[in-house]
Amino acid sequence: MTPRRKRLLAVIAIVAGVGAAATLATLAFKENLLYFYSPTQILAGEVPQGRTFRIGGLVTTGSVKRSSGSLEVSFIVTDNQESVPVRYTGLLPDLFSEGKGVIAHGHLTESGEFVADEVLAKHDENYMPPEVAESLRMPTPARKSE
Repeated sequence: MTPRRKRLLAVIAIVAGVGAAATLATLAFKENLLYFYSPTQILAGEVPQGRTFRIGGLVTTGSVKRSSGSLEVSFIVTDNQESVPVRYTGLLPDLFSEGKGVIAHGHLTESGEFVADEVLAKHDENYMPPEVAESLRMPTPARKSE
């Protein structure tokens, strides 16, 4: 085999390797994306079945129920149009409260209940995640300059 042919085969092997690595990385990235959905989108059937995603909205006032003797809590998330019940087992963030913004990571059960693996609460009195603000159709407050 001539040196020129060896270089050509090496270049082809490198290009094929890079292409395969890029394809695998893209597939892994797509599988690990967490999409955001509002309660209205969830009830409209826009969520992917059997996949983990994020739900965001406001915790409905009076909806937080804690199971005695366990860390299980249930509450309702609303976007002021539709509501979805959420169940979570674990410690809630300190800033979690009724009437405030929340984002939960988890999956939807066949009964329509959202089972959360993680619950995130807003972290500043003037901040609401842009996705939640958009789903609630309210402008995102401007950040204060420091």
